[in-house]
Amino acid sequence: MNINLIRPEKVNLKGHPVLTETWLQDIIAKDPEIIGLGELILKDKERKQLRAGRLDILLQDPEINKRYEVEIQLGKTDESHIIRTIEYWDIERKRYPQYEHCAVIIAEEITSRFLNVISLFNGTIPLIAIQLTAYKNNDEYFLTFNKVLDEMNLGLVDDDEEISEITDRNYWETQVGSPKTVKIVDAALSLIREVLPGYELKYNKFYIGLAKNGRPDNFVIFRALRNFTRMEIKLEKDEVLENKIETSGLDLMDYDKREGRYRIKISSADLNRHRDLIKDLIKRAKGIVAESEMITGE
Repeated sequence: MNINLIRPEKVNLKGHPVLTETWLQDIIAKDPEIIGLGELILKDKERKQLRAGRLDILLQDPEINKRYEVEIQLGKTDESHIIRTIEYWDIERKRYPQYEHCAVIIAEEITSRFLNVISLFNGTIPLIAIQLTAYKNNDEYFLTFNKVLDEMNLGLVDDDEEISEITDRNYWETQVGSPKTVKIVDAALSLIREVLPGYELKYNKFYIGLAKNGRPDNFVIFRALRNFTRMEIKLEKDEVLENKIETSGLDLMDYDKREGRYRIKISSADLNRHRDLIKDLIKRAKGIVAESEMITGE
């Protein structure tokens, strides 16, 4: 057997007469997924910043309304590059506060010393560092993108039981929801107890969670609003599962990608009509039922 090995040649883009920063911007703009941050879409390129130059690329994750301010640096990263990246990120987040924002640095070389400096900002400034490498084989060029510093996943305040503001039932019945919508939560809790005995409701400022033996366990949370109650079940996103929920007649609102929860509008009638399906969703959220055992309900 003859095996032909391909030995591509590494190419330095800085100073290259053809493979310029503009060329690289065009590559990323045409296929944003190439940098490895998910199914992103292009919002803008060479975006003008007031008194601050131009942002190389602005990308967006349409599912969670998150934007990425991307700066490209051929060669090694330097101090001016990190300052410019953070500055553009800060301008965009102030201009469009309705979005979540993350700064992204793409460079050919990110040294360990510079990586240490960047990591000092991580946690206070959401920042991702990606190392780019270009290769040539004959007349073809190849690009690889390696994430060397990821954004720190900070917990949401309302998910942190130690610092979230504790409320009571009256708060949800009078200030956020109504007695009727809170009673729907009671009925849902009864259904949960049929599957998993011992759970109680835990009233927080932003949601009604679950607890067992005094310990929070929010695989399901509720938001009792004025006109309806929403149940949010923590599950992996699954198209087959979504079809089962939708065809059953339950009102599947959306999937919260950031928190990993399906958000379903429920009523007392839903809890009775679709009790088997909801119980199976609860089991799946706790990892005690296989996908093959899921049923659609009636």
